[in-house]
Amino acid sequence: MKAIIIQQYGGKEQLMETEVPYPTLGENQVIVKLHATSINPIDWKLREGYLQSMLPFDFPIILGWDAAGVVEKIGSNVNNVKVGDRVFSRPVTTNRGTYAEFTAVDAQLLARIPDNISYDEAACVPLAGLTAWQCLFDFGNVKRGDKVLIHAGAGGVGTFAIQFAKHAGAYVAATAGTSNIDFLTSLGADEVIDYKNQDFEIMLKDFDCVLDSLGGEIQEKSFTILKKGGKLASIVSEPSQQKAEQKNIKAGLVWLVPNGEQLAQIAELLEQNIVKVMIGHSFPLSQDGIREAHALSESHHAKGKIVINIRKD
Repeated sequence: MKAIIIQQYGGKEQLMETEVPYPTLGENQVIVKLHATSINPIDWKLREGYLQSMLPFDFPIILGWDAAGVVEKIGSNVNNVKVGDRVFSRPVTTNRGTYAEFTAVDAQLLARIPDNISYDEAACVPLAGLTAWQCLFDFGNVKRGDKVLIHAGAGGVGTFAIQFAKHAGAYVAATAGTSNIDFLTSLGADEVIDYKNQDFEIMLKDFDCVLDSLGGEIQEKSFTILKKGGKLASIVSEPSQQKAEQKNIKAGLVWLVPNGEQLAQIAELLEQNIVKVMIGHSFPLSQDGIREAHALSESHHAKGKIVINIRKD
């Protein structure tokens, strides 16, 4: 089968198109015939070698950890899906990812794709959607009436987080560039801070939760807007525990845990049109396509999700 692999760590030129063996089916797994996947920062961070101590994979590595497609084969212990089902998943992070025509996925990590959602849309949901969900609800315990700040609101995680927090009944503020203010308002943001012309740490105060996807100085300033007992969830770096203790704030690095049940909950919101998928860019499953997609993701200027087309719907 066709796949895009890396044989060593480095720049996007390490992404190579080749033929690899069809995946092996475990008794608790299914083989998914992939129609689409998507790009996430973990892809190029791993490609560069930044995560090799955390994820010491053997080469060759197939990157990509969003799966959307059709069940082609099922293992002997699988009874929650059948051949032909439309499914999506955030598979376990292994060196056999989803930049490929087929992938093996643990059955309990699958959810059914709603009929009103395309494969391209479905592929954009699992990693970014679950990341937003776990930051807001598992870590942040966001509830009705809370005040929540979403940094980089126009990004993949940000677009889901705004919609999830708003649906939960929170007051939602988000940071974005000038050109994305109307976009984030359309997603439900109550207040959009133009980071090019405004300082969020001056404009906001007494917030219950911050979702940090930027780190550095932005993360440091985020402490100042949180109320006592607030929560700072970062997806890029561990926040200062000293600062957290000083303000009695719960602060931590949230590392996504694949979860089929939570993905099914998100699927219900998609089916009811409560949550929308924002596809910003599409590329083919090819050497050049994946390289371009990585370059765009690394620029931090992608709007919405970056999808990779593997098969036409």
